[in-house]
Amino acid sequence: MHRRLIVPSALAASLLLAIPASAADYTPGAPGIGDPYYPASGNGGYDVSHYDLRLKYQPKTDLLEGTATLIATTRQNLSRFNLDFGLAVSEIRVNGKPAKFAKSGDHELEVTPAAPLAAGKAVSVVVKYAGKPSELKIGGWTAWHRTPDGGVAAQEPDSAVWWFPSNDHPLDKATFDVSVSVPDGTQAVSNGVLASQTSKLGWTRYNWRSGKPQATYLATLAVGKFDITTDTTANGLPVVNAYSKDLGANAGSARASVERTTEVAEWLESVYGPYPFDALGGYVPNVTAGFALETQTRPFYGPGQFRNGANVSVVVHELAHQWYGDSVSVDGWKDIWINEGFARYSQWLWSEKEGEGTAQELADYVYDTHPADDAFWTVKPGDPGPDDQFDIAVYDRGALAVQALRNTVGEKSFFKILKGWPQEHAYGNATVGDFVKYAEKVSKKPLAALFDTWLYQPVKPSAAAAAKSRVTSLAAAPGAASGEAAGKAAKPVQPKSWKQIAATNSVHETGRPHGH
Repeated sequence: MHRRLIVPSALAASLLLAIPASAADYTPGAPGIGDPYYPASGNGGYDVSHYDLRLKYQPKTDLLEGTATLIATTRQNLSRFNLDFGLAVSEIRVNGKPAKFAKSGDHELEVTPAAPLAAGKAVSVVVKYAGKPSELKIGGWTAWHRTPDGGVAAQEPDSAVWWFPSNDHPLDKATFDVSVSVPDGTQAVSNGVLASQTSKLGWTRYNWRSGKPQATYLATLAVGKFDITTDTTANGLPVVNAYSKDLGANAGSARASVERTTEVAEWLESVYGPYPFDALGGYVPNVTAGFALETQTRPFYGPGQFRNGANVSVVVHELAHQWYGDSVSVDGWKDIWINEGFARYSQWLWSEKEGEGTAQELADYVYDTHPADDAFWTVKPGDPGPDDQFDIAVYDRGALAVQALRNTVGEKSFFKILKGWPQEHAYGNATVGDFVKYAEKVSKKPLAALFDTWLYQPVKPSAAAAAKSRVTSLAAAPGAASGEAAGKAAKPVQPKSWKQIAATNSVHETGRPHGH
């Protein structure tokens, strides 16, 4: 009989092939997705593809009861994973089996499945929960707006923690079904298309569907008594606008602004290309907050945006985000310029269209009304830091950088870039660096130095740099060297649209403390 001799190393290798992965090969997913601005935001180890939220909300008590089903794919061998959530949880099941769970920190929910999860596998997670969102405070702050007739979830950079468990970072987008049961006579408004509405035993259920990938902070819920208007666009998209019945003196100006949503969206298509989603609209709840937010397909507008009358400019800003911010989202929150610089520039383009001041005139005005020692110039729109993420410089200096790009590459290349970018990264994420490379590819010009000057240097660009980008510096203009007449000549002329645009400067002044 012939015996085969197996040497120790070969024996060890064969045993490794025969033995399944041990528990040591499975590790916990990271409690953050890796964003340096907000280290606790999001989680590692998995990607969510769909959220199914089945909710019941009682406006009188603010009690929210929910069952959230998350469909995800594991990206590593997981012994445990985290969800971002703050309300009380009663049960979690992973792939149909009960899972252990524990709270950690302000909003981390640690989930340990009955069996470890192998990488690359589909996973279902069902979370049952209940609580009063208005009672949840994180760092003394809340994203839930309690109203006299209900509640609203809308905030940036995060609001999901107050009403559903999630992987709460723009890097992990998903589709959504949001089904909300509320007492008869009360409405529930969310993102996307109203798929159905049914009533039974004193309760009405609204079923909303978002069929395109959506960041968690862009998901919204508003419960209250609303006047709702409906329409369809020329392309057949459903338009749903909702106005609280208790807006007081702001009611007329809110409607006069938001009812122009279809008109504004169709104009934006001429600038940025086809509208990227399957529904359109906006809503104005009776909250005390004055900010606005680009919640996907249906922006949130605080009534304070309309306290001085109609302001279509804020509608332009939030709808522009549907291309720049919602369809193409930040890779990390340091890339906020791609959202806010272009939304502000859209307001400048609207002003140009309306004959109330060209984008060039607005850019010149921004440059000349901020002296070199103004702190405005110390903020770097390309990487402002978490404390200055929504500083006015990210908007105005950010838009100034867009105008500098326009002047450098020329009209044809510029508008080709504006239309092409949302197609290049549709429903995905991108960095400022990605945009610079794309603009260079389209224009066939080196642009790194241009963007370094306007986005990354913590100083006012010199008059020479401004002249190179064809941004007019009145201080450097001929005849402005000295004397009283020269001083008068150097005074910037305010474009007609400036005050209305400036009235939207509070769009993202959410009252949220820094350093999350």
